[in-house]
Amino acid sequence: MVQTESMQTESKIYPWQQPVWETLTKRFPNLGHGLLFYGKKGAGKAEFTQQFLAWVLCLNKHADAACGECSSCQWLKSDTHPNYVHITTDEENKKQNAKIKIEKIRDLLPFVQQTVDGWRVIVIEPAEALNVASSNALLKTLEEPGERTVIILLADHYLKLPATIRSRLQHFALDRVSTAQAEQYIQQHLPEQAAQQSQLLMNLSNQMPLAAVALAESAWLNRRAEFVQDWQKLVVQKNMPMQYATKWNKELNFADFIQMFEYLLADIVAIKLEQAYKNIDLDLSVLAEQYNLESLFHIYQELQQSKLQVEQNVQTNLVVDQLFIQMMNC
Repeated sequence: MVQTESMQTESKIYPWQQPVWETLTKRFPNLGHGLLFYGKKGAGKAEFTQQFLAWVLCLNKHADAACGECSSCQWLKSDTHPNYVHITTDEENKKQNAKIKIEKIRDLLPFVQQTVDGWRVIVIEPAEALNVASSNALLKTLEEPGERTVIILLADHYLKLPATIRSRLQHFALDRVSTAQAEQYIQQHLPEQAAQQSQLLMNLSNQMPLAAVALAESAWLNRRAEFVQDWQKLVVQKNMPMQYATKWNKELNFADFIQMFEYLLADIVAIKLEQAYKNIDLDLSVLAEQYNLESLFHIYQELQQSKLQVEQNVQTNLVVDQLFIQMMNC
């Protein structure tokens, strides 16, 4: 039996998703059984999917939403719906490059072949986590899905999916956000002071308003200028890397520190290449002068290596120590 999992998201259709919602609901039930929902992180793919699968399974659906009251909607709320399966990477293996194992796809076979009342929905995310074996197994299910079955794949980067999978799916972009829609969402969901940083937040969130709002609450956003000052002192004075590493180990957790550092490093590279950069409120010219591109790419490689080391249970303070030494020496 395939284990179902709750997507743990609030169901909501955002303004930029409304055209896709109308297309899907008006065509239903004359949809292909394989759907691909794709878009940048922060577009609201999971929220849209939760809303749509609830609508498909609902026994008393309205044009704009599931009823929320029928037995199907109640089953979804309690995470016990017999006609819904959610497949993702293993809970105990949420590492950066974790894959969806073939066994999870093979276990779908009895689910799609059984005779049941109503519709069945399968959600697979992130679709990029399908490996070669699980992708090949999924092809068989896509070709013979059984009656009244909808298979939904979620992807940030749909071109990472095998062409054989993509060709069997209808594609729907969920990240087509207009500037006006993004600004309105940010103004509605952030206090005035934070909303004044809307351009910066959108830059750092790849122009995705949900990610921008989440970013406004991050621990590192208002620490960037202080970190840049410390970084400048480190690389100009060429001393005390352990002192700075110890400070930032205490100031931010590893994930927040790495996210901040990666954004800043990318901007310094952009400045060296005479391209637009994202941290528009910071002066990164001094740091850019201290490095050549080869040194910056070396630091970037060290940064990626540090992520892998932490996944392998190396202590984060040791990893950050080494990173600061590389920043100074380059």
